[in-house]
Amino acid sequence: MAQAIRTNHYTPFETGMRPWGYWTVLDSGAGFCVKKIKVKPGQRLSLQYHHHRSEHWLVIEGIAKVEINGQTSVLEARHHVEIPLLARHRLSNIGLTDLVILELQQGDILDESDIVRLADDYARN
Repeated sequence: MAQAIRTNHYTPFETGMRPWGYWTVLDSGAGFCVKKIKVKPGQRLSLQYHHHRSEHWLVIEGIAKVEINGQTSVLEARHHVEIPLLARHRLSNIGLTDLVILELQQGDILDESDIVRLADDYARN
């Protein structure tokens, strides 16, 4: 049986500025990427899903509202959540200070092209 080819277009220390805050790649390799994500107070990422990756979020600082397939939970520092492949999900900062999370991506294709946005506060596609 053929092995799936794993591609990763993120490079360590790459940073993406966004209207809600930013992300920085801490490490990446075949089949994984670790990002530090900082979300400004009152901001949220798009409601989205991925065809090629799952994610694991660990809250480092702040208070996160996490939506996964219509279920909502609130996470504080040292709490974590798994986002399965194809799950509709969104991350929001409901606190008064920056929200900082570590995101572990795992999958065969890891890049920004694997984001399918369903709703976005900033009118991005």
